[in-house]
Amino acid sequence: MAKKVATLIVNFGGPRSLEEIGPFLKELLTDPDVIRPRLPSFIHRFLFSEIARKRVKKVSKDYAMIGGKSPIFEDTEALAAHVGALAFHRYLSETHTHFLERVRQLDADEISVFPLFPQFSYATTGSIARWFSNHLPDTLQKKLSWVPSYATHPIFVQAMQANIGEFLAEKGLKEDEVVLLFSAHGLPQAFIDTGDPYQTHCEDSFREISAGFPGVLSRLSYQSKFGRAQWITPSTSDVCSAIDEWRGERKTVVIVPLSFTSDHIETLFEIEELYLPLIEDRGLNAYRCPALNRREDWMEAIAQIIQTSVRVTNQELIFNTVAT
Repeated sequence: MAKKVATLIVNFGGPRSLEEIGPFLKELLTDPDVIRPRLPSFIHRFLFSEIARKRVKKVSKDYAMIGGKSPIFEDTEALAAHVGALAFHRYLSETHTHFLERVRQLDADEISVFPLFPQFSYATTGSIARWFSNHLPDTLQKKLSWVPSYATHPIFVQAMQANIGEFLAEKGLKEDEVVLLFSAHGLPQAFIDTGDPYQTHCEDSFREISAGFPGVLSRLSYQSKFGRAQWITPSTSDVCSAIDEWRGERKTVVIVPLSFTSDHIETLFEIEELYLPLIEDRGLNAYRCPALNRREDWMEAIAQIIQTSVRVTNQELIFNTVAT
């Protein structure tokens, strides 16, 4: 008898309304895989719940500028529907009860899990694996078969190259006139120092994708720093501010989201409102390349990546020194 296989598409989720920003931020900032606590867990949760509450007003203004919500929820649901999968949204706690009901009803011998994070980190894919470990029964956890990373998977690389190539053609941009600035979400340097492979995966993705544009000047940077700790560098803001030092004669810069497969606050607000103006203020042309979002080739690519990737267990993805 053939093995019955179900599929999960997992992502962080994003506020579906301005009212959902507060609960979303609380879930995010109290996640010990995202902000590793140096205090007892109950103090960490109290402290960062307060920080989340205080950030709501500012963050709400940012979300209001991109339509009052994040597109991530709808994009993830659409991708899951396309491949016949169940979607999970890590920081949308109101969706969790329904998810748990549905995942327990799956009639499957194996459950393939596909994260919408191409480059593995314990703070993203690992966080979801920990949530599953804490909330799913052992019988279901043993069925989970993860695609841990597809940072250099040829099909992912091809989808990214097609997306960038079509954008350059749409804008009438020639390779020898363009700078491609690949911007990935940053991480604290301490995470990398303790074994998180994320930065290496980002560098690998950058190398493979940019190889498809030999006439372009390409750079890699990291964005979205939070807190006072040292984060991996170079930062996107610093690279944009110093762009005259390395762009040569090229007068057009395209910022490409590297670790974001769906546009959301970090691309629609942070790149658009914070980084592009730094470039434009220097008299240059600046564009944001859209993320993969719901491109037809990306939706088709997901199924192929799932079928052709090495798998790991849920437990292998959990950073084992984080307090819970």
